[in-house]
Amino acid sequence: MSMRWEAFLAHVQERGEYATPQEAERVARVVLALLGAHLVGEERAELAARLPETYALILLNPLQAAEPLDPDRFVRATAAWIEGATEETAKWDVGAVLSVAADAAGDELLQRLLLQLPPGYDLLFGRPEGVDAGQGVAHARPAG
Repeated sequence: MSMRWEAFLAHVQERGEYATPQEAERVARVVLALLGAHLVGEERAELAARLPETYALILLNPLQAAEPLDPDRFVRATAAWIEGATEETAKWDVGAVLSVAADAAGDELLQRLLLQLPPGYDLLFGRPEGVDAGQGVAHARPAG
């Protein structure tokens, strides 16, 4: 069952500490489009089925990645697509969106998604190896 659009966006807004839903929406669209370019097959379709329709379509119709981006390059690419973003704020943006996507996916699907991605994406999803799902480190949004 997919997460409702309002709930997904509210979680992204809360985790990213965005002032408006529009800011959270803009970030979610960019991050999910970039993620979709790195996922294939059944796992991408399963994740899309668990996301609100708007975001599922973005995930399923991405730009094609010429090569898999490692986590640092994924963050840099995100910064390039978000007006006014820095690498530090983009890392925050990626974490806000992908941690909500990880919640929607559930642990079993997330593990299969991580197998498709270069090492280190577990951190971007807010699920570092060895840490139980859902437990994170509290921190403040970077200025920018």
